[in-house]
Amino acid sequence: MKEDKNNEIIEKIISYASKIHLPAIRRYLVEELNEARGSNLSFEKFLLNLLEKEYDMRESNGVLNRIRIAGFPCKKYMEDLKTECLPVDCQNKLKILTSLDFVKNGQNVILYGNPGTGKSHVATGLGIKAAIAGYRVLFTTVPILINQLKEARGASVLRAFEIRFEKYDLVIADELGYISFDKEGSELLFTNLSLRAGRKSTIITTNLSFERWDEIFLDPVITAAMIDRLTHKSYMVNMNGPSYRMKETKEWLKKEEKKEGEI
Repeated sequence: MKEDKNNEIIEKIISYASKIHLPAIRRYLVEELNEARGSNLSFEKFLLNLLEKEYDMRESNGVLNRIRIAGFPCKKYMEDLKTECLPVDCQNKLKILTSLDFVKNGQNVILYGNPGTGKSHVATGLGIKAAIAGYRVLFTTVPILINQLKEARGASVLRAFEIRFEKYDLVIADELGYISFDKEGSELLFTNLSLRAGRKSTIITTNLSFERWDEIFLDPVITAAMIDRLTHKSYMVNMNGPSYRMKETKEWLKKEEKKEGEI
C-alpha cells in the first residue's frame, strides 16, 4: 500500500514537472530518488542534485538554441583552426579576440584580405564561442541582409526588423564586397549597421581593401561614413596571405591518396 502511494506521488510530481516545463526533473526524478535512498542522502542533497540536473539541461539547451537561431551555415569552431596557417596579423590578435572582450565592449572586428585565408572560419568560430558564452548572435551574408531589409521595407515591417537586428549582441556580416548593390541597399545597410555602432558588436568579412569599398557602395559619401562608423575603436585584422582553404584541400588530398595506397 505504501509503495502504491509513493508511486502515485512520483507520478504526480512528474506530471507537474511536465506542466511547468521542468524536463530534467521529469526525466531524472526516479533515478535521483533511488540514488538518494541507496546512499542515504539528505533531502537537501537530493533536491540539490535534482536542481543541478535541471540547470545543466537548461544551460545546454540554451546554447544549442542560440547556435540554431544564429543561423550559422556550418559549425566551425575556433578549436578546429590551425593557427599556424592563419595570416600573421590574425595569429597575433587571436588571443584578444577569443576572450570575447570585443563583444562585451560593443566593438567591431573587420577581417579583410584575399579569399580563402580563413576569414569566414574565424568569424564563425568567434560567433559560436559567443553563443556558447550566452550572447545573442546572428550570422548572415551582406547580400542576404540587404535583401531582407528591402523585403521588410516593402512589407512595411522595416522598423520591427531594425529593432530586432539592433538587439543582437553580435552580428556577423559575411562576404562584403562579393556583390555590389544599389543606392537603396547601400542606405539600408549603412543605417542598420550605424544603429549598432558603439553599442553592439559587428564582425565584417571582406575581400576588398577600404580604398575599394566605393566599388560596392557606389556613393563616396556613404562609403566614407560607413568606413568611419565601422572602424571606430574596432579591431582591424589583415587576412592577406596564402589560401587557408587550399592548404586544407592539399592535406585532404594527401590523406585520400594515402588511403588509396593502403587498399
